[in-house]
Amino acid sequence: MERARRAKAALGERVFVLGHHYQRDEVIRFADVTGDSFKLAREAAARPDAEYIVFCGVHFMAESADILTSASQKVVLPDLAAGCSMADMATFDQVEECWEVLQDAGIADVTVPVTYMNSSADIKAFCGRNGGAVCTSSNARRALEWAFQRGEKVLFLPDQHLGRNTAVLEMGLSLDDCVVYDPHRPGGGLTPERLAAATVILWKGHCSVHGRFSAQCVDDVRARIPGVNVLVHPECRHEVVTKADHVGSTEYIIKKIEQAPAGSSWAVGTELNLVKRLGAMFPDKNVTFLDRTVCYCSTMNRIDLPHLVWALESLAAGQVVNQITVDDDTAHWAKVALDRMLALP
Repeated sequence: MERARRAKAALGERVFVLGHHYQRDEVIRFADVTGDSFKLAREAAARPDAEYIVFCGVHFMAESADILTSASQKVVLPDLAAGCSMADMATFDQVEECWEVLQDAGIADVTVPVTYMNSSADIKAFCGRNGGAVCTSSNARRALEWAFQRGEKVLFLPDQHLGRNTAVLEMGLSLDDCVVYDPHRPGGGLTPERLAAATVILWKGHCSVHGRFSAQCVDDVRARIPGVNVLVHPECRHEVVTKADHVGSTEYIIKKIEQAPAGSSWAVGTELNLVKRLGAMFPDKNVTFLDRTVCYCSTMNRIDLPHLVWALESLAAGQVVNQITVDDDTAHWAKVALDRMLALP
């Protein structure tokens, strides 16, 4: 702990440390700013004088920070093994192959790709090149509305649950309007006719944390805690979201608990580090994890205090480690997709 403090103090304003909400407390205490992935990337861009951006999150988040910051700034990820299982479920080659399937079905020209922020820079760039945009969990509906103004169909990457929940619960589409494209099956496991009839083509991807919550979890917690409010992230399965009382992004979840009346009970369906932190921050409320089984984000949890200390001490010694860089062409088209999102009303 003391080593981290000394290294950060030695770097002074040359370093800016970002901490995602799902990080361990031992890491969060050294963050200059905490937030969700896009908020943190924008915070990095707003600090042009910081020579080093130390991103305590996962790989795709550090990529977004590199895209949005200046060429003179260096983005560092304390552990290169901190990836995202959801982002890894959609590779560039797989998405290119999917687009060829849509072309063969005669629908690519009327399909607008939209990718969730939780995707690689390659996938964001793919959307930028093909007239699409990026979205977050809080503006997914606006992004889909924007896309439908430009095409008849949407290819939603890489989280099927956020795409389905947004299309059906927020926009009034039916489950039959959505199909799931499986990159591990020929043609995505869909016939050209089924693709042509669909309105939203969902990529078969999911969050390993949010995807584990079940409808049974909701029923169990209601039986255990009378009057409990069930609050979940829209990356959860459709049957979980439909049973919940409140659904929203990470920032929404935090604000909902903060504004809740004292004595109220909340079962929260999101990453456990954040749920435990909310319980400690608001002891006047009963905050519990939605599932009986504990579940941290295993890849996010790779960023621990020893890795952070190593990164900070290396930078203080003049050695840049684990720098995340995105090539110029990919960065350009990814930023096109990000700028389209930023221009949403």
